[in-house]
Amino acid sequence: MSTVEGAVQCDEGEYGRAAKRLKTEETEAEEREEGEEGEEELEEGEDSDSGSLPGNGNGESATDNRARWSASQFGAGRRENGEDSHRISPSPVVHVRGLCEAVVEADLIDALERFGPICYVMMMPFKRQALVEFSAGESADLCVSCGAKEPVYIAGQQAYFNYSTSKRITRPTNADNPNSGNKVLLLSIQNPLYPITTDVLYTVCNPIGSVLRIVIFKRNGIQAMVEFESIQCAQKAKAALNGADIYAGCCTLKIEYARPTRLNVIKNDNESWDYTKPYLVRRDRGKGRQRQAILGEHPSSYSDNGYGPPCPLLPLPNNSRYKLTSVDVPDMVSYPLPQSSSSYSGHAPSSVAMVSGLHPSKMNCTRIFNLFCLYGNIEKVKFMKSVPGTALVEMGDEYAVDRAITHLNSIKVFGKRLNVCVSKQHAVIPSQVFELEDGSSSYKDFAMTRNNRFSSAGQASKNIIQPPSAVLHYYNVPPCISQDHLLRLCTEHDVPGFVKFKMFDAKPSSKTISGLLEFDSKTEAVEVLTVLNHYQIRIPNGSNPYTLKLCFSTSSHL
Repeated sequence: MSTVEGAVQCDEGEYGRAAKRLKTEETEAEEREEGEEGEEELEEGEDSDSGSLPGNGNGESATDNRARWSASQFGAGRRENGEDSHRISPSPVVHVRGLCEAVVEADLIDALERFGPICYVMMMPFKRQALVEFSAGESADLCVSCGAKEPVYIAGQQAYFNYSTSKRITRPTNADNPNSGNKVLLLSIQNPLYPITTDVLYTVCNPIGSVLRIVIFKRNGIQAMVEFESIQCAQKAKAALNGADIYAGCCTLKIEYARPTRLNVIKNDNESWDYTKPYLVRRDRGKGRQRQAILGEHPSSYSDNGYGPPCPLLPLPNNSRYKLTSVDVPDMVSYPLPQSSSSYSGHAPSSVAMVSGLHPSKMNCTRIFNLFCLYGNIEKVKFMKSVPGTALVEMGDEYAVDRAITHLNSIKVFGKRLNVCVSKQHAVIPSQVFELEDGSSSYKDFAMTRNNRFSSAGQASKNIIQPPSAVLHYYNVPPCISQDHLLRLCTEHDVPGFVKFKMFDAKPSSKTISGLLEFDSKTEAVEVLTVLNHYQIRIPNGSNPYTLKLCFSTSSHL
């Protein structure tokens, strides 16, 4: 039984469809952004430490000075300072770009409500953009025209405005008036470099408004539902936290109103908690009563929150309406320090993952690296001679192991389902090296490879942690490579071919290209990435090969 199925009884399917509708409103902008990132220049065949693209393919920092207007519902026509805004028909929804990293929903409301009542805000934090829906079209007209004539600042930085081709922002609740909405919020945690637990979310949300229940689920990335004491608390939390980072540069919150109006939690643990029932424990059926603990739940020396000293990261908006009272809400929200999931489960944290269910003839050390490097640096990989189909993967730290478990556990690769868990080992020792079925070595050291994608803080910050999907983002490819070349590459390596292909526009001076490949299924995309990631493409008269880089795209389809 999954976490949500076992921890909350609500119409999850209804929410899933609503969330999917919301996602389509960002797809075009995501694809545009991926394409722009692919325009970063490298010398011929160079595989830069910072990468021609973020290591996980969808980093947003590369668009700081190259943001463009999309021809999608976010606006059409490239323009600066309001030029050519007439190309789009007026709409009550305004597309805002050029936002600073630290901006939250409350900043947008504070800066733009002078143009008229604001009905709804959708944040796109990694793109530093947002959609703002005004109650009246006249207010949107005033916002766009004013932004074209004089600078409009949001959180101290000049922003740019244009009409959206959408006439209304889709909400999960589908409510015409979100102010009458829901006390349950839907939190999508983007780029979750660190584990997200009920303790983390409670520490983040409770200072804004009293939290009653939390449920975390991981079906498509990491999302959570948080039930507040009242609708007013939920509104304040959405305004204060939407677009904020839980930890610096990662774990960014994207918040919407949820469809369920109440969460029904049946177990208190790291993924679900009912704060109105602090001693709620799920008993296994048929096992009778639980044994009595002589000395209580845990030693008295154990910290109640298990985190140690807090680290203040996020200052709340100064506007008092987003706070309850000066007594209830501090000026700074103290967020817990990152802690690996292995610590929560009672096991000592380890930077080694154990992977079982590996295909005996199609998986080797390099292919494990190709898949796991999307979630952290890989130090060493070793197949276990005593346990066929099982390997130990030493990663950069325990957080990387946690990310790999979150996104790769239970996925299918070459017809076999992977099982990824924390190993009891704390390092991989190159002992009992033998030959695998494909003739390669059972042990390989990747510590010095340039294909690791988290080797520096700057490089790691560009990675967007994505769950496996049916769409792959390819980059660092020479311009002479066509769709047919890539299809032949799939055929030559006995992996499924893609069904849709998209190449992003590149600058004339760019020496590499990038784009998207869509496959019939997520499983096919995983297998292609496992085999072809880091494939060396050689071109005639080229001094150095190009390293083909693949990652999972944020786009769900082309």
